[in-house]
This record gives sequence, C-alpha cells and structure tokens, in this order.
Amino acid sequence: MTSFNLNKPTVVYVFDAYCGWCWGFSKRISEFEAANRDRVSFTAVSGGLFTGKRVGPISLLTHVPEANARITQLTGAEFGEEFKKLLDEGSFEMDSSHAGAAVAALKLQAPNRAVDWAHQLQDAFYQHGLSLSEPSTVAAIALRNGLDQFKVLRTLADGSAASQAEADFALARELGVNSYPTLLYIHGTRVHQLPGAGTPLATLNSTLDSLLA
Repeated sequence: MTSFNLNKPTVVYVFDAYCGWCWGFSKRISEFEAANRDRVSFTAVSGGLFTGKRVGPISLLTHVPEANARITQLTGAEFGEEFKKLLDEGSFEMDSSHAGAAVAALKLQAPNRAVDWAHQLQDAFYQHGLSLSEPSTVAAIALRNGLDQFKVLRTLADGSAASQAEADFALARELGVNSYPTLLYIHGTRVHQLPGAGTPLATLNSTLDSLLA
C-alpha cells in the first residue's frame, strides 16, 4: 500500500486486462469513477492473472466461451467479432505480464486516468482482437489520447513498464486479492471491499456514501 497516497480516500480497482469478468465490469467501474471522482481518488492495479506457467494458448481455457456468455448475460458487456475469431482460432496466448506493462506504460504518463486505461486496453482486446503484447496496440491508445507514444514505446522497451507491472502484481498480493475484478476502498490503514461485477451503480454509490460518512 505504500505505492499510494492514502491520506485521502481511494478506490483501488484490482483487475487484469485479460480477465473477461473485468471486461464485464469495465463500464460500471467507469460510471462509478465518473460519479465520484470529486469525492475520492481512483486508481487501477494489475493483478497478474496469466503469468508464468499459466500463459498458454487460449484454446486450453475451455471454460471461456461459456463464461463470456454469462458475462454478457449478467453485465451486458459484448465481445467483438475480432476477439471471437481469436478465440475460435485458439493459438493466441494471453500474457498478463505484457498486459500489465501496457497498463503501466500509460499510467506512467497519466496516472489519474488509470481506470480509463484499463477500459481502453480491454476494449482493444475484447472488441478488436488486438494483442496487448504488441507495443503498437499501446502506442495507438497513447496517440489517440494525446500522450507521448514514443515515451510509451521506450518504457515498454527498456523494462520500466514491466517493472511497474511487477510492482502492481506484488501490491495486489499484499492487498490479499486473488480474484478479479476486486474493488477496494482504502483510507489510511482501513481497507473495505466494495461489491463487484453485476452490481448496480446505485448500490456502489450508496456503499461509498456509507464509508465516507
């Protein structure tokens, strides 16, 4: 928790860019931030879902099609045709170390937009079938949002984004998070888990109201 200035209340969104349930929660966390960013800080931390021996062809994750159908049913999140082609072909490998570095490369320039970067990277993958291991995917997001795309590419190439991703993974473990998405309210040493995927915005807002009271 030392990575944050928790003197002010902070909502910490622990997610993984290759997590389908996080894609399902993406719109809701964005709405939650928009409704409350004047009251609390928001940030996003990569959890590291697919790393080490867990990296492998997406075809091995036989539960994904059924899970995606449940995600759409519960949250309304749609999965694009280009992503479905990746899923059908089966050889694509989701590497959360690369995805976490992509998040970090954008956060290093604009940390106050961390939740937005999470959404845009997931949109690139789950709607357009773009690999988050490809620096060009991240650079395109940077350029579209007025960031320095060349700085993004440098931080991906020199390892600084990867180091920040590893720090994020360690922080997620320190916070005791082992499933995604997890939404936490942290103020000082106080940590409170907020409701997650499928939760109405009104419920999230009222829960935050109670915590801030």
